Amino acid sequence: MLKLQFPLWQYLNQPLFHIACPLILNPRRYSYYYRVALLERCLMQGCESQEHRD
Repeated sequence: MLKLQFPLWQYLNQPLFHIACPLILNPRRYSYYYRVALLERCLMQGCESQEHRD
């Protein structure tokens, strides 16, 4: 199983006043949302590669 480290650089570089990406100050909550977004990006790449094979 792959264990992800805390995305410190992404956490520190969050946009401050962006409506679409609200600032998350709680590190645990940020880590959760980061992992969910990473999983979604991986799934989208998997779907795109499946389409190119067909």
